[in-house]
Amino acid sequence: MPERVFNVLFLCSGNSARSIFAEAILNKEGAGNFAAYSAGSQPKGKVHPYTLDLLKNLKHPIEGLRSKNWSEFAKAKAPKMDFVFTVCDDAAAEVCPVWPGHPMTAHWGMPDPAQAKGTEAEVRLAFAESYRMLKNRITSFINLPVSSIDRLRLQRDLESIGRSKA
Repeated sequence: MPERVFNVLFLCSGNSARSIFAEAILNKEGAGNFAAYSAGSQPKGKVHPYTLDLLKNLKHPIEGLRSKNWSEFAKAKAPKMDFVFTVCDDAAAEVCPVWPGHPMTAHWGMPDPAQAKGTEAEVRLAFAESYRMLKNRITSFINLPVSSIDRLRLQRDLESIGRSKA
């Protein structure tokens, strides 16, 4: 049993696909060790239907998933974040709020499947690819010894995960 549960926030601009995938994956795969959240700098206001379809088909709980602004997590009563990961290129370049407690941060950028063009099958494939990349990165993350590794080494490992082609 872990000493404590680590809070993790995944950020992107729209909070309709990638960050929602990451929240759902980590909450399922890291249950008991991690509590995942997601938000966007310019949230769409709804989760993309293909995101929900894929998560549901892969047996992830989808109730409670919603598109929300990152300001919700900068408030005094919000959970204290241990880790904050950006999962899109746009969010990494934006000015982020000051996060209480100085969480570890890393950029795990990837293409936005909500911007994919083509047939329905091609677009759904883009969603599946984003999910796969995030699942691989999150699997690497949850296998890090976050409780016992020094902060500098942990930061290097987090950044390395973001550079992986997954």
